[in-house]
Amino acid sequence: MADDWNIRTKLVHTGSRRSQYGEMAEAIFLTQGFAYDSAEQAEARFVKSGDDEFIYARYGNPTVRMFEDRIAAVEGTEDAFATASGMAAVNGALTSMLKAGDHVVSSRALFGSCLYILEDVLGRFGVQVTFVDGTDLDQWRAAVRPDTKAVFLESISNPTLEMIDIRAVAEIAHAQGALVIVDNVFATPVFSRAVDMGADVVVYSATKHIDGQGRALGGVICGSKEFIRKTVEPYMKHTGGSMSPFTAWVMLNGMQTLDLRCRAMAESAGLIASALEGDARLARVIYPGLRSHPQHALAYATLSAPGTMLAIDVKGGKEAAFRMLDGLKIWKISNNLGDAKSIATHPATTTHQRLPVEQKAALGITPGLIRLSVGLEDAGDLLNDLRAGLDLI
Repeated sequence: MADDWNIRTKLVHTGSRRSQYGEMAEAIFLTQGFAYDSAEQAEARFVKSGDDEFIYARYGNPTVRMFEDRIAAVEGTEDAFATASGMAAVNGALTSMLKAGDHVVSSRALFGSCLYILEDVLGRFGVQVTFVDGTDLDQWRAAVRPDTKAVFLESISNPTLEMIDIRAVAEIAHAQGALVIVDNVFATPVFSRAVDMGADVVVYSATKHIDGQGRALGGVICGSKEFIRKTVEPYMKHTGGSMSPFTAWVMLNGMQTLDLRCRAMAESAGLIASALEGDARLARVIYPGLRSHPQHALAYATLSAPGTMLAIDVKGGKEAAFRMLDGLKIWKISNNLGDAKSIATHPATTTHQRLPVEQKAALGITPGLIRLSVGLEDAGDLLNDLRAGLDLI
């Protein structure tokens, strides 16, 4: 029955498990362990656990399982595994399936921590990684080879909002038997159907839009039951990257308003981007909903809305960008995104500061670039605050 529900209904109801008390709100099972009726039952559960049978919170928990079931239903995958953070999800999805000598192809426009995992961590353990311009399908074709185990990409890149044609990349990867792993944070589970376009595995930082109120760290890996339970779960439960029950409860509550929040935030993002485009103080405004965006057509062909994120490039570089940021009253200077509160980030000195200058330039991360995560405040107030900040440069 839940398969026939629309996304708002799934976000409220799917995955719910009620105790004998029939509680309306999802219960928090704050326990690290579970008692057995007998030694024989304990032995049997360690051999094979049922859907509502648990062993240890690092392996699974009823509250966490509710979150996993709900996000899998929304994403359209068979299963999901909840993790302690978004980066635990990225690391778990990749490391659980790879070994020394394997080959991965990745888009090069990525969040700084994703680049660290691919460049440093996987390389340290003998995994070969080839980076490509994610928007250039010819580069994907040239890089993917018969021994490629996986391709990795951000559907909308952080922070320059490049969009990748998931369907086309999936065709290239699947022709060689490689799994397609998509970090779908910017696109959100509300606006993107990555699985329908060929993604095998979808990862989220639940810290962002899924929580949506800046309260807790969390992540999730979505995929087939075989991949989640036979590849991801053994790795995650033994290495300790599982989500806590309290965090799962926070995320479940955040999901109930996810669709409403994301649509309101995306509407404001579009209004702000359109109003700022052409401002003489800006070198560029980057938003997939603008016709000036290189992948504008792709955005409207693959997303139900262009997203809650935009970026502006302030003329005058870092000094001008800092003057603008310091003059903001409503927008908060932080490095999170997807929050109900609007957030402004200077990637070159924060999220991507560890990258060499040449690499930042190649990725389009200029000294004047400011990433904007649009929240739930009034769009007019947000726009006026940005213009007031620009007046200071």
